[in-house]
Amino acid sequence: MFVERLAEIGVKTARSQACHSLDEARGAIRAIGLPVMLRGGFTLGGKGSGIVQLEAEIDAALRRAFTGAAQVLVEECLQGWKEIEYEVERDVRDNCVTVCNMENLDPMGIHTGESIVVAPSQTLNDTEYQLLRSVAIRTIRHLGIIGECNIQYALDPDGVDYRVIEVNARLSRSSALASKATGYPLAYVAAKIALGYALTEIPNGITRRTTAFFEPALDYLVCKVPRWDLGKFQGASTRIGTEMKSVGEVMAIGRTFPEVIQKAVRMLDIGVRGLDPGAFRFDDLRDELRNATPLRIFAIAQAIRDGISTDEIHQLTRIDRWFLHAIEPIVETYGQLARSSLPLAAGTLRDVKRLGFSDQAIGKLVGAAEESVRAERKKHAIEPHFAQIDTMAGEFPADTNYLYATYHARVSDIASSRHKKVLILGSGTYRIGSSVEFDWCAVNAAQAASALGYETIMLNYNPETVSTDYDICDRLYFDEITLETVLDLNEYERPDGVVVSMGGQIPNNLAMRLAKAGVRILGTSAERIDAAEDRSRFSSLLDDLGIDQPRWSHVTDTAQAGHIVQQLGGFPVLVRPSYVLSGAAMAVAHEPSELRGILAQASVVSPEYPVVVSKFETHAREVEIDAVADRGELVLWAISEHIEDAGTHSGDAILVLPPQTLYIATIRRVKQIAVALARALSITGPFNVQFLARHNAVKVIECNLRASRSFPFVSKVTGENFAAEAMRRMLGVTREIVNQSLDLDYVGVKAPMFSFSRVAGADPMLGVEMMSTGEVGCLGRDLHEALLHALLATGTRFPRKGVLLSLGPVVDKYWFADEARIIVHELQLPIYATRGTAEILAELGIPCNAVEKSSGAGTSALDVLERDLVDLVINIPREYDQYGRPDGYLIRRQAIDLGVSLVTDLPLARAIVEALRWRKPSSLEILALNDYVARELPSP
Repeated sequence: MFVERLAEIGVKTARSQACHSLDEARGAIRAIGLPVMLRGGFTLGGKGSGIVQLEAEIDAALRRAFTGAAQVLVEECLQGWKEIEYEVERDVRDNCVTVCNMENLDPMGIHTGESIVVAPSQTLNDTEYQLLRSVAIRTIRHLGIIGECNIQYALDPDGVDYRVIEVNARLSRSSALASKATGYPLAYVAAKIALGYALTEIPNGITRRTTAFFEPALDYLVCKVPRWDLGKFQGASTRIGTEMKSVGEVMAIGRTFPEVIQKAVRMLDIGVRGLDPGAFRFDDLRDELRNATPLRIFAIAQAIRDGISTDEIHQLTRIDRWFLHAIEPIVETYGQLARSSLPLAAGTLRDVKRLGFSDQAIGKLVGAAEESVRAERKKHAIEPHFAQIDTMAGEFPADTNYLYATYHARVSDIASSRHKKVLILGSGTYRIGSSVEFDWCAVNAAQAASALGYETIMLNYNPETVSTDYDICDRLYFDEITLETVLDLNEYERPDGVVVSMGGQIPNNLAMRLAKAGVRILGTSAERIDAAEDRSRFSSLLDDLGIDQPRWSHVTDTAQAGHIVQQLGGFPVLVRPSYVLSGAAMAVAHEPSELRGILAQASVVSPEYPVVVSKFETHAREVEIDAVADRGELVLWAISEHIEDAGTHSGDAILVLPPQTLYIATIRRVKQIAVALARALSITGPFNVQFLARHNAVKVIECNLRASRSFPFVSKVTGENFAAEAMRRMLGVTREIVNQSLDLDYVGVKAPMFSFSRVAGADPMLGVEMMSTGEVGCLGRDLHEALLHALLATGTRFPRKGVLLSLGPVVDKYWFADEARIIVHELQLPIYATRGTAEILAELGIPCNAVEKSSGAGTSALDVLERDLVDLVINIPREYDQYGRPDGYLIRRQAIDLGVSLVTDLPLARAIVEALRWRKPSSLEILALNDYVARELPSP
């Protein structure tokens, strides 16, 4: 239908056919001819899509595309063409504006969410630009779209030919980027249009002097770069393509491509200081160029450094030569700086800064400290200026508060005010472990400060966040969260203080260096933050306070590791570095070979970069307290428990508030420890403590003197805004609070969301390193109801056909016996069990169908999945063998690939079965949040 409608007005689309069966799709492939592009209908992020090059790939690709999609589009492959997007608004009076056009640096074949994107386009000539603009307007008018619309094109790089790939008659992922890139509030304008307003009647919130009926003019360049965390997924392919795998993105603003691309790769927070051609080592550089991975932009820089011609790089990557030529001066300057030393000539230093080099990068290359480079450039009055995003390229006056730093301006566009004000450091890019939770904290902190009469300044660079909406704060600086940028901004704005405790680990890690530079940190002092982050200092504090902790030791030499494990009481042990978020680089070793492998992955183990090895506590429950303190006194708190046993990262565990299974003595001890730590560390503001609880013994795992990722959840469940209260306390405002977090007549459950289906080959088994990419929070009258609500919200499908059991350790087989009886006798579902599990169940008189783990003689677990006989897999692995490929991996991966619900934790599996025993998912009660938080629940 889409193709037919556009053909009516002569708009070109890719040859395609919508198919609803495997046979129909095979016929379409024969008709169109290989290679073809497969895309699942009505899906997001390219889910299930792929390019089919060979006959042998067809069936597997089609099965994957049809998993989760009733319709699959087979279309001609336009791999290698340029990908261009336009954002268009149209009102009821047929007024149309093209708000923004964006160009993907990566060609067709790489999902736009996986691609580096620039706005406005840089390589289109006027003919191409005007052609695609006119097609966009004709298309939106012909389709009768009112409101916001995104249109995506494939553009032939060798001639003026195009195809419309898709039209999204809604706000899309690109809409958020376009809004932040231009300052044009697409969602706001679309909402006004939906209410019947014309574009000429909607004021421009940026300029505050013009209307929304205009097309923004940009005198700057924006660059978006995705952030991936594929290294967290054991066995995952690092190739990127038509299916989206990235978990976040950054947006850099500047005046030139070199300036923005260097800013952007630093913003990714992956340990690079810019587009460094030597940042990574590639086994086969040309293969890295030909087959895209998250590091291809660095491979391009390295190829230029190594003398590979731009023509060859273009042929291998299909990236426009304009971008390749723009990277050349960056690479050349890296080489020149590596042969230089301080002092640099003023003109040289200024040119280097205009190419986007940070003080830290320059210092590393010339062999000087970052502070020395800063002093050198300030001596020559080389400082950034702050430019406005005004949507009008300076052609009309604007009162905008939306700014960025650049070395290509002579003066700043806006003066600093003399009001009392606070600078809040945001969370930066979303990644596994740091997502919208910290942005919620930053936004609520800003709103609380504003309510107290403070001018609020936000520093952040994530276009997906609410904190980077221009109307959230009095001033928004869209730039890096680094020591250099914060010091520049602190000198320019002169705030009363800087908030480092609301944006997660990135701002928290800056606390000590900012304090040493004379910046006033609001709330808990930088020295106290370091005392909690430094494991040796914090451990000594716990000992002084008489608080128990898991035994641990530093490993500064891999040769020491075996001896230290013996001192700790033997395996298993937990291995981790200091200053981490989301369990980065964490792992559990059960034997010497695993320990050696983990330490080898730590890259550097030395006295300067020690690794912490601690005794891993088995069969313990993890407990958390989220809290706010004021000058060392606890004023607000909420205690939560995990359903899973310790060993599942807190960000991947299901959180329950208030706790339902903890002993009163355990809860009392948790609060006592929180009180003692708040006093000992003189905490003012937010903090979070994580514990291990076994029987009534409580041990402290860690204490974070910042907001935690569970702050939004506990705030919404208890009705007390923890982030706002923490901000008030940091600004010296007090109030009386009655804590009722343990006295709720309802239960809140926070459950993780995973993206294993998008990461081919990844083992979907949870551990101490965080893997979830999102979360949900739900409420219920009891744990059963709240848990089922939460699991439904994550997309979990409860069993209606059957359950496949593969319970590794023998003790787990017996522990699950009662739940197995419930499945058979009360839920009346058949059980298919792998051989070892089936033997135990038979011994206990529980009927089941025995299957083999892997393919071979007889029916296997994989056959059961393939035949669609079960819709829930409970696979409890033995100690994880990260170097092998056990049969359990094949079962887990098959379940994910076929869209079957998977549980890999025994306590969670038991909780789900118990919940299904007492609650039917189809009859769950749905109430508004206010009905619960008002603490007066209506009668059931």
